Amino acid sequence: MAVWDLSVTVEDLGSDAPPVTISVTSDLHVGGVIVKLVEKTQIKRDWSDHALWWDQKQRWLLRTAWTLEKYGIHADARLVFIPQHKPLKLGLPNGITVRLRACFSNPVFQTVMGICRMLNIRHPEELSLLRPVEEKKKKKDKDLTKEIYDLTEVPLSSVSRPCLYNGMPAHFADSEKMEVIYKMLSVTQPPPAPEVITKQYRPASVVDKAHINGRWLDSSRSLMQQGIQENDRLWLRFKYYSFYDLDPKYDMVRLTQIYEQARWAILLEDIDCTEEEMMLFGALQYHISKVSQSEPQNLSSNAAMDDLDSALQCLEVKMEGESSSATDLLINVVVCFRPKRLTLKGYKQYWFKFQDTSISYFKSKEESIGEPIQQINLKGCEVAPDVNMAAQKFLIRLLIPAPEGMNEVYLRCENEQQYAQWMAGCRLASKGKSLADSSFQSEIQSIRSFLAMQKTNSGSSAAASDESINTHSLVSPRYHKKYKPKQLTPRILDAYQNVAQLSLTDALMRFLQIWQALPDFGLSYVVVRFKGSRKDEVLGIAPNRLIRIDLGVGDVVKTWRYNNMKQWNVNWDIRQVAIEFEGNVNIAFSCVTADCKIVHEFIGGYIFMSTRSREKSDTLNEELFHKLTGGHEAL
Repeated sequence: MAVWDLSVTVEDLGSDAPPVTISVTSDLHVGGVIVKLVEKTQIKRDWSDHALWWDQKQRWLLRTAWTLEKYGIHADARLVFIPQHKPLKLGLPNGITVRLRACFSNPVFQTVMGICRMLNIRHPEELSLLRPVEEKKKKKDKDLTKEIYDLTEVPLSSVSRPCLYNGMPAHFADSEKMEVIYKMLSVTQPPPAPEVITKQYRPASVVDKAHINGRWLDSSRSLMQQGIQENDRLWLRFKYYSFYDLDPKYDMVRLTQIYEQARWAILLEDIDCTEEEMMLFGALQYHISKVSQSEPQNLSSNAAMDDLDSALQCLEVKMEGESSSATDLLINVVVCFRPKRLTLKGYKQYWFKFQDTSISYFKSKEESIGEPIQQINLKGCEVAPDVNMAAQKFLIRLLIPAPEGMNEVYLRCENEQQYAQWMAGCRLASKGKSLADSSFQSEIQSIRSFLAMQKTNSGSSAAASDESINTHSLVSPRYHKKYKPKQLTPRILDAYQNVAQLSLTDALMRFLQIWQALPDFGLSYVVVRFKGSRKDEVLGIAPNRLIRIDLGVGDVVKTWRYNNMKQWNVNWDIRQVAIEFEGNVNIAFSCVTADCKIVHEFIGGYIFMSTRSREKSDTLNEELFHKLTGGHEAL
């Protein structure tokens, strides 16, 4: 075998140092190259984290048993010998920036797993990294550089669940400084000043929201392959709005960070909500801020006792469920509205009957013994509330799966009690559960307490109006212009009376519950061009469906559910996504504001999220994630 010279740049020797030249043969394996390099540098240190990076091909040579010939490396290859873990500045959902060591050689999916292990965030598959939005720098802001909290000294652990000490991972319990950082991760931040909110980037349209999704990093490739350098700034965010097994006992950091991401989405109008909902969100933020400052953070908990308590509770619920039988509970007059485009008159009154997971409707009570006009199976349907307590409007919006998309049906209930029962029934039926299920009564109770929070208490706000409250910190800039603080204060304090008794954890959970009930919750937008169409449209990607939105009017044109999807694939040459649904429905589109890999990853990621179950919750099926999201890009 012919001997030839290979030049390798060793980063640790400094940027001015010339490359190290070693003599090699084509059958020498990568491990042998590293040994020769280390011997030639004559520096005694731990080199175990170092690996070779092939600059021209933008790839790592991590298979140390492979020969130079197998990798296709010749004398002209520019190789660099560098550490695989390097510092990275990471902006968290709560606005804090931490500097930590991240893996630059593994796929981003594994890098995020390592970061989440360090920060004690369970279910890292729900998060990913994205490039930050460029902020316009003003001359005055030069000195206001954000403080960066340093975690680079924390050793990276490969254990899936960190060992807890006083309720926090051992590496945060080492020193007072580290404890302070952990508290910043697990305790909510105070409401931001109004000028901070107004300075932040706010998407003005659906197209602006779509541009954000073009910034997600590819989960299948490494940071280095995507041009990320040491000490670069990235954002860590929840990408998939499918929060599995959210347990305040183990998830204080995760719960806090989801809350912060939700709060900023509402303050920056990234998600639409009604004025009434905005006041409730404001009241909950005010309460959460107040309680988190006064309530001592009890981080330690006896896990064994907690598990015993929850097991007993489950047993109690199960036994209760078995004793009650309520297969045919709801027989009421409900007004049904089946929207047709461009029609104003659509309400008709029917007699409805709820049975198992279906609703049947009849012209009158007398006819309810016979055949129904139609029976609607609610399994797999979408259930969304449309409630206005002040106007006593109680609507339930149902999106029923159909081969060509979704059929939309509105049910209008007469009163709060009827609404709570029907809403609970519809929610259970959509999950394939009947009214006999043990959770039916608790679902009704949860809906009723949620409605109670939206009621206004005209007499009680006067007593609370002495409280100091910066209302413009609690609502989006639209309301800064619309109302003066003294107009907002009584309205927020009014809503506050309904949540003032909640504990910190309950208030956080309630905030997330209301956020998740918003019609646009969990939608990630991408501007696309459908095959055969001459204009750009918007594709909304949700945890369980795809939505086609008319860009001009903003109307939903079609909805397709993942559970009706037979297959989807990407033509990497022409960058086109093609999807086949049941009933011979085929769609294809190219992406305008994001790479088609991002859309492919969103769809595959959500399908992966739906495969998670209790038995497997601790072990993450990484192979399946990559199979669903990786794609086979043309070389």
